[in-house]
Amino acid sequence: MLQRLIIRDFVIVDQLELEFGHGFGALTGETGAGKSILIDALSLVLGERADASVIRAGTERAEITAEFDVAADSALASWLQTNDFDVTTCLLRRIVDQSGRSRAYINGTAATLGQLREIATFLADIHGQNAHHSLLNTEAQRALLDAHASAQELLRDVATAYSTWRQAREARQVAMTDSEAAARERELLEWQVKELAALAFNAEEWQETETEQRRLGNASALLEAATGALAALDEGETAALSTLQHAGARLNELITVDPALIDAAKLFDSAVIQLEESALALRRYQDRLELDPSRLVELDSRIDTVTQMARKYRVPPLELPALLARLTAQLDELSLRADPVALAEREQATEAAYLAVAEKLSALRTKTAKRLSAAVTAGMQELAMSGGQFDIALEALGEGASFGLESVEFQVAANAGQSLRPLTKVASGGELSRIGLALQVIASQANPVGTLIFDEVDVGIGGRVAEIVGRMLRDLGKTRQVLCVTHLPQVAAQADWQWTIIKETRNGTVVSSVRRLDKESRVAEIARMLGGEKITSTTQRHAAEMLGLTE
Repeated sequence: MLQRLIIRDFVIVDQLELEFGHGFGALTGETGAGKSILIDALSLVLGERADASVIRAGTERAEITAEFDVAADSALASWLQTNDFDVTTCLLRRIVDQSGRSRAYINGTAATLGQLREIATFLADIHGQNAHHSLLNTEAQRALLDAHASAQELLRDVATAYSTWRQAREARQVAMTDSEAAARERELLEWQVKELAALAFNAEEWQETETEQRRLGNASALLEAATGALAALDEGETAALSTLQHAGARLNELITVDPALIDAAKLFDSAVIQLEESALALRRYQDRLELDPSRLVELDSRIDTVTQMARKYRVPPLELPALLARLTAQLDELSLRADPVALAEREQATEAAYLAVAEKLSALRTKTAKRLSAAVTAGMQELAMSGGQFDIALEALGEGASFGLESVEFQVAANAGQSLRPLTKVASGGELSRIGLALQVIASQANPVGTLIFDEVDVGIGGRVAEIVGRMLRDLGKTRQVLCVTHLPQVAAQADWQWTIIKETRNGTVVSSVRRLDKESRVAEIARMLGGEKITSTTQRHAAEMLGLTE
């Protein structure tokens, strides 16, 4: 649920801090007061694109902060944890500067625009005032059905399978028309694969070769350093180890004379032991170190061969194995192209895989279309379209597409006795608004997010229908937080709480502010919505009656 929204220097809002409640809330105000600015600000913090035009005139930047609650075992908490954000709260912040650049933060940590949009799917669902117009687009109709069916994962599988099938078909067609060029390319690839395979190169062998080559190349210097150190310790005329050992023995003898020597003697003994171990290690190193010129020549030759091969193919030496793998895969593909039977079999197999997953999507769409059609038809009866009928028609395509095996078409009969026809051809503006509203309310019931926002979705309706819409939103508010920007008193009167948006002039600048309405001021606001500028006692009584009906 949305708990708090803070807006600074956004459009005509200078500074606004709002705390939201449960249930159904209505946002009202005169035309042009900026009712939709709150929705625009919330959309921005949920990942909508922005530019410098949203910054209030005379200021340097716009800043929006929204706070949502987080249930401990919710999908939102899981998403925050998976993306390494703090899970105790959900605080979103968006800043837009004069250059049009924006910065985003989740719980105080920098976030991408993509992350904002992703987390938004767990937080709020915004229905815009022109959403019903999208119903005239067949792609939008299909998308709405698929969203209601929660078919996103299945849709991705269908698109992937379709792409694989199309690639297999194109490969067969190309092989049939360009076999001579493919043969030349295959011959080159065979030579390259053979040459790289003969090199028998791998990263571990390369590292060992370089290490051994460096050691042998510097063997003389290494041996000289080890011999010099050993002579200084234990084998030269002035070897230090025997002198130090004698001095240590003498110190230990005198400990009985003065115990104060104990700590110094222990440290001295420890140093002598370390030097003795160093002398042993140097002798072992001398025994292992070889001066092998022939082996050095062999290693130099290997390094030169690998380096020249890498230079020839314009890759670093360590990428030669990956290059061999790529060229081998290309050769396998070309070899397959030379086999029309194998190509045809692969095409058939990928087509079968596509059909299998696409048929699952078709079954899900059929089931969901039946359920959604019945629900919208029932909603139409409530929205003054008695006898009307809504249906989602699925028409099979010739051979399928990336979105499945059928097209989706919304059909409607606005009145009893009429036959179903495409929504684009029969619905009037008011009917389209009511059908769209029914779809949005029904879709919202299936949406798991805690906050539902409706921005003047009641455009084109009035009277008894408006009262029914208000009741629909009030019912939604029993299980969700519902916010609705509305110009209809019948809708606002059904709200559990109400804010009014006011536009005023301060110091010569127009700004918008928000005022929470108590019972008395709600009556005045509903009366204004009913009667306009002149509010009579009759209008006030009517407004009080409307509010009384909801108590």
